[in-house]
Amino acid sequence: MAQARAPVSHAFRRTARPKWDSSRQASLKHNKQKSPSGEVLPELRTIQVFALIFTAIFLLHAPLLRLPYFWDEAGYYIPAAYDFFLHGHLIPQSVPSNAHPPLPSIYLAAWWKLSGFKPAVTRTAMLLLAALALAAVFRLSRMLANSRVAVAVTACTAIYPVWFAQSSLAHADLAAAAFVLWGLFFYFRSLLGSGFREHSDGLVLVSKEEAALEKRKARCDAMLGALCFVFGALSKETSALIPLTLAAYDFADTLKAWRASPRNLLRPALLLVSAVPLGLWFVYHRLQTGFFFGNPEFFSYNVTSTLTPFRILFSLALRLWQTLGYMNLWLLTVATVWVMAYPALRERDGSERPRIAFPVQFRIATIILANLLIFSALGGAALARYLLPVYPLVILIGISTLRRRLADWPWAVAVIATAFVLALFSPSLGYIPPEDNLSYCDYVMLHKEAADYLQQHAPHERVLTAWTATDELTKPFLGYVRQPISVVRIEDFSFDQLQLARVAAGQYDIALLFSTKQEPGFSLLDRWPWWERMSRKYFGFHRDVPPKIAAQILGGRVTWEKRRGQQWAAIVSFDGVENARLTTETRRLQRKQRL
Repeated sequence: MAQARAPVSHAFRRTARPKWDSSRQASLKHNKQKSPSGEVLPELRTIQVFALIFTAIFLLHAPLLRLPYFWDEAGYYIPAAYDFFLHGHLIPQSVPSNAHPPLPSIYLAAWWKLSGFKPAVTRTAMLLLAALALAAVFRLSRMLANSRVAVAVTACTAIYPVWFAQSSLAHADLAAAAFVLWGLFFYFRSLLGSGFREHSDGLVLVSKEEAALEKRKARCDAMLGALCFVFGALSKETSALIPLTLAAYDFADTLKAWRASPRNLLRPALLLVSAVPLGLWFVYHRLQTGFFFGNPEFFSYNVTSTLTPFRILFSLALRLWQTLGYMNLWLLTVATVWVMAYPALRERDGSERPRIAFPVQFRIATIILANLLIFSALGGAALARYLLPVYPLVILIGISTLRRRLADWPWAVAVIATAFVLALFSPSLGYIPPEDNLSYCDYVMLHKEAADYLQQHAPHERVLTAWTATDELTKPFLGYVRQPISVVRIEDFSFDQLQLARVAAGQYDIALLFSTKQEPGFSLLDRWPWWERMSRKYFGFHRDVPPKIAAQILGGRVTWEKRRGQQWAAIVSFDGVENARLTTETRRLQRKQRL
């Protein structure tokens, strides 16, 4: 006989459409037993996952930790943090303010207070943020798929060239990505706990106590997610795009399902509120500086000058490539599309391998699309690091699809990971920013060697050069020089700029030239004149004149030159100027002797 049980109050709950897979239901209940969806790893605590990831990436980045500051680090983020470190200025005073929120500056200044102002401290602090972000990638992937997929996604994200290079650089994008990814984890967990269940007739019988507990957990997760999005927006303003996109999606979904009650509107309301602190920051910035969104030059370069239809379409094509094909990511994209023709495989128990639930996939697709559109319209420089929160999502969808439909999916992932490693080290096939792989190391070391040469041989000369060397030579705290060197700035080392510099020959004594555009080994687009014209018009493309020809244009000679990978640097001396200065000094000594 069946044992009698005390009556329990129950409540019917109608499932939302589309329904969640049964393996996701097991994930929701935190079932610690091995599930048919491939849970083979022990349940690790988040702190354990974080510690393992940090140890791994710290060892991989160890040779990079003492490099001086590079590019936008030197141009804005480190000076801004240094101002807060020394004087407590939330708005930087030593560089024109770009209105970026102050959380990264506060974070770095706190580490400098604890451990000292050194590049190694800064880069270790950024690696901690990278580990935090990758821990979120692991937790999110394991929740939406399984542990094997989570390990593969986390590893591929960590070694993806753009992510790997940014992991130790002091740009705000990494901090924003870390908080946004944790926000997405809590957001999707709140969805999993808000009543999505699978049942043949669309109804699930649950106890009222269980329903109330799940609702409380879902509300808590929604609030935690909103809090993470707040920190993301206070790290970089563009990260507010993701919670606002999800808020619009949830609001539309609620209206479509005719469930527009205050309870159902809580999540989108929290997502909207998460952008309020960022708005307050802009108001504060307006009161202190007179403008909301950065200095007028910055705003014009990144907003007003980019809002032309053809430029947006041109940028959209570039952003689409960066999202799905950049740095050998096309291998994963092609593999994902290819295996979609295959049927889903079966687990050992005969059940079909689960997919990431459609409501999650739709939201991820909306996030990716929103980033593509917004960053096609905004941003003077189409930098891949702006898409940093998107890459783990693309990799998650791709690897989850491979696991569902391809029996030898681990081998496919191994090939893709190998391709990422090759892209990390190998020369690019086109003009790319050096910050997108380890090319930036060549850039930094060349500039450090050039600065050492100038410090030793011409410490008091006026140096003709371009950004970023203008900052590297004038700001000792960036790690290139011990004492500031006087500089005369030009925009770049194109033929037109060198001609202008030749006219002003008397204003400088020596020139430091370097590759402001990384020279590709081979590029098909580089052979297309139309592509070059459009790149010049919309993205400020130019070609640097080679060192010997540049020296001839300036009327000098190359006295020092080095190359690393696709980067070069050279120092040009001017004998005529040096002889004139010697003649002046001789005449001065002669006058003193006569007196």
